[in-house]
Amino acid sequence: MALRNIVKIGDEVLKKNTREITVFDDRLHTLLDDMLETMRNADGVGLAAPQVGVLRRAVIVEVEEGEVFELINPEIIYTEGEQTGPEGCLSVPGKTGTVSRPQKVRVRAKDRNGNPIEVEGEGLMARAFCHEIDHLSGVLFVERASEVHDTVTSEENE
Repeated sequence: MALRNIVKIGDEVLKKNTREITVFDDRLHTLLDDMLETMRNADGVGLAAPQVGVLRRAVIVEVEEGEVFELINPEIIYTEGEQTGPEGCLSVPGKTGTVSRPQKVRVRAKDRNGNPIEVEGEGLMARAFCHEIDHLSGVLFVERASEVHDTVTSEENE
């Protein structure tokens, strides 16, 4: 596993549509492993392939430590309810925003070996699934936010 650079807002790769993954091989497994290590190192709960400069339809979500979801070619097939709350993004450092998302979602995808899977999430998990899947279509949370704020760090308060 290796740490990859996280692409930041302003880089055109974050605005592009991704391509479907059709080959489930060691190269994909390395990408997923690297994405997980990169996300954890940055204290994130989700990471999409475009955020590490790869225009493929792959996301990693880990809201609960050790419960990792690897979603290849994910699509949201069901939503229920609504929640509005704060979001941030590893590709948009120093900013948070208020975003409305479904309270519950069901996602159809493939796992790292190409097997079909369906996963459900509520609350933060649903928010993370939606946020990361948006990245696959070149959409950042700041485009969905009703308001965006600068993040105040503890060093700035001292």
